[in-house]
Amino acid sequence: MEVIAGPIVDFDKEVDLIAKRVFMRAVEIAGGFRKLILYRNLTWVPSLVEASYVIVLHEEFDYPPEKIAEFLGVTKETVKRILNADEEKVREYLEGLVEKVDEHKAGGLAKLAYKKLKEEGALRAIEVTESLIASSQRDLPEFAWPLLVLHHIRGLDFPVSKERLKQAFEGVDLKINGKPIQTLLNYLEYPIKSPADLLKKLKEAAF
Repeated sequence: MEVIAGPIVDFDKEVDLIAKRVFMRAVEIAGGFRKLILYRNLTWVPSLVEASYVIVLHEEFDYPPEKIAEFLGVTKETVKRILNADEEKVREYLEGLVEKVDEHKAGGLAKLAYKKLKEEGALRAIEVTESLIASSQRDLPEFAWPLLVLHHIRGLDFPVSKERLKQAFEGVDLKINGKPIQTLLNYLEYPIKSPADLLKKLKEAAF
């Protein structure tokens, strides 16, 4: 088990770790990965990762929308939609009233996850177990790919080149929408600015 707690010197890595924690709690709030199998429109998962980064940068590091957009390689309008998300929409989703989750509702889910972690004092005490990642690769549905991508790029410095990403995913059996990640990496525009930028571009290339 890898346990990361206390001050983290590298800013990018600190953001990555906290955002991953928010993403995982958001999935937990939504009922877990297996419950999400019931839904057919699952391309929103990268939007949840993106929303997790936006909320963390805004709430933990006081980044304004313009700076968040630059950091993540997304538009300012996307950031504002996430920050203005209505948490009531999340409740409707959890009650089964809303099946499609767009940027707005993904933002609400990330907000709710962030608040719960903050209340529990668990936001910066992050545990990542190798057994969880291994079981994810064996048992989780394909739409869980953002979590696995984040795991394999852990420790990379951004912006990152195509060659460095190919090294990170060498020998990794990971498919996105049926396409091997090694193939998808050939179609991305480089350099990749951030983990969120990578997820966004992989989603565009795969779907």
